[in-house]
Amino acid sequence: MSADDPTAPPARWFELMLRVPEARVEAVGEALEALEALSVSVEDADADTPAERALFGEPGLPAPAPGWQHSRVLALFDTEAQAREAAALLMPQAFFADCEVVGVRPVADTDWVRLTQSQFDPAPITPDFWIVPSWHEPPAAARTVIRLDPGLAFGTGTHPTTRMCLRWMAAHELSGWRVLDYGCGSGILAIAAGLRGAGEVVAVDIDPAAVEATQHNAAANGVTLSAGLPELAQGGYDLVVANILATPLKVLAPLLCAHVGAGGHLVLAGILERQAEELRAAYAPWLALQVADTEDGWMLMTARRD
Repeated sequence: MSADDPTAPPARWFELMLRVPEARVEAVGEALEALEALSVSVEDADADTPAERALFGEPGLPAPAPGWQHSRVLALFDTEAQAREAAALLMPQAFFADCEVVGVRPVADTDWVRLTQSQFDPAPITPDFWIVPSWHEPPAAARTVIRLDPGLAFGTGTHPTTRMCLRWMAAHELSGWRVLDYGCGSGILAIAAGLRGAGEVVAVDIDPAAVEATQHNAAANGVTLSAGLPELAQGGYDLVVANILATPLKVLAPLLCAHVGAGGHLVLAGILERQAEELRAAYAPWLALQVADTEDGWMLMTARRD
């Protein structure tokens, strides 16, 4: 489908196309999920060529390799700007070595997307803290519930980086706190702060579509917050949380630390376990980061201002 084709249906989403060697597929896929891709799929980049390789063996023959030698990774985003920003954030990463950005293309609305969404079930963060799609009733054990429809905005809240942030919030008393969610995406962390009793919640993102999604999701959850572009963040906060990738987190170190008020907490996610020391070094002039949680190769780093 061409963006210049007058007969083509209007674009509903934009697809980022990547060519990725077998050894990099898992890391790239996890990073795309952390960048709030609506969906991530993997195809054989050598399909219909002599290099095509089957993943399913025949009886009596040696088992095939677990993955394709070259994969085509397709990530769906709400906007073209978000897809291109994801590509720009991936390219400097060490795990993106030997990978290639093929391009970004528009994708028309299709019924299968909503059919896929219907497969999502409620997801627990803690035994009494749940993320529940709008078409499900909350589990009986749920005391705190975030209503968030997977795929409709910027993430489901089920990625390890988001779960770790939510677990940290569930373990702390946020009543009356002033909270900043920097890079809010769907707004899930800002909403969680509001549900946990924060006195003031500010959510910012460079993408206006993320700001709109945050406002919509906050209203759906009965949470009052302020959402806008980064300049909305002013002054010090009791909690500053940023769930993005290591490279932008390093660039943002002085800004994020400046927003941590006296006695305040800094919570960072979107960091691979092997990146701990470079993050510590980047933040050392202002705050001493420590690893607070790990899951599936990702980690949560936190600090507190005296």
